Amino acid sequence: MNSAITVGELRDALGRIATKMESCSDELNAVDAQLGDGDLGVTMVRGGRAILAELPNLPDDVGMALLKCAQAFTKLSGSTFGTLLATGLMSAAKAAKGRTQVPWSEVSTLLGNALQAMGQRSGGKLGEKTVLDAIQAVRTATEGLDDPAALLAAAGTACSACLDQFRDQPARQGRARIWGEKSIGKDDPGMLAFQRIVEGLK
Repeated sequence: MNSAITVGELRDALGRIATKMESCSDELNAVDAQLGDGDLGVTMVRGGRAILAELPNLPDDVGMALLKCAQAFTKLSGSTFGTLLATGLMSAAKAAKGRTQVPWSEVSTLLGNALQAMGQRSGGKLGEKTVLDAIQAVRTATEGLDDPAALLAAAGTACSACLDQFRDQPARQGRARIWGEKSIGKDDPGMLAFQRIVEGLK
């Protein structure tokens, strides 16, 4: 594995994530059906396939490559969650623009930038039981780390802990908030999708 994030690394990672989305699509649809529209798995699969089709055409500039992926995801995945993920990717793209290598130590910073952009786009805040909380957990856990294996391990642990922390809390944002107290005991679909993305990187 390279000492920094390159477009080659990006292609490999995105390919693995797309494969993971195919295998967990039914699970994400089922979880989403309890608190939302029931199409989150479909959203992630369509977005993943769009990105896969774009991988051979990615430029060596990491930022521009991320931007192309965000645009591809948005084109075939018009859901709210898909738009939110694309917003995060675009933020990371802006920070990485003009570079063919991005140090692994910047992962936490890139997640922080994505978190801010996604929060502004959605109007969501931390503590409302959404994907923002999972991203924040991973951002905090990966801060100061520059080894890919350590980053991935920390991210996986943080995602699991975040799901455990919020499972018995009510949803306070998005469509899920409509369910109020009935959302207690259920995983937030967006959080779970983010966990599966992290798992796909292994």
